[in-house]
Amino acid sequence: METNKPTLYWSLLMFKDWNFYIASTLKGLVFVGSQNKPIEELFEWARKRFPGSLLVEDDDKLEPYAVEITQYLEGKRKNFTVPVEYAGTQFQLAVWNALCEIPYGQTKSYSDIANDINKPAAVRAVGAAIGANPVLITVPCHRVIGKNGSLTGYRGGFEMKTLLLDLEKRASSEMDVPH
Repeated sequence: METNKPTLYWSLLMFKDWNFYIASTLKGLVFVGSQNKPIEELFEWARKRFPGSLLVEDDDKLEPYAVEITQYLEGKRKNFTVPVEYAGTQFQLAVWNALCEIPYGQTKSYSDIANDINKPAAVRAVGAAIGANPVLITVPCHRVIGKNGSLTGYRGGFEMKTLLLDLEKRASSEMDVPH
């Protein structure tokens, strides 16, 4: 019996104090989990987004993704080159693509993203789409802050968001210093 349900490959990425699950299909990265959350976060997401798909632990298949994410966490990578397979609505895809345009070390507001996708009145919908982003870090929703500069919700939690923004700020300032 042939099935069109993709197999999801997953691995636990561990780097210093960072532990989170990542998952991909054969086409690309589909999930980057929250810091130090149990595997149930991945399983619950997979049940909703890929119902009936087989989940297979496979560190080798996830290695290219783990390498780039680790390089990012080391402050050695600003952009990701690994493929991402988005599973979302057209609106979500537009928002997620706009997130990928936010430069490393910089932030934008929800209003900025709404304007970027030519939907200036859709600020709340933009927030919902950002909250539905399954690929943390690589689709940098952590770079979105409140219009007044305040930190706002983040699926990975405020601590993870703060750590990611601080990492980028620190790495950006180190990269700007001539050696």
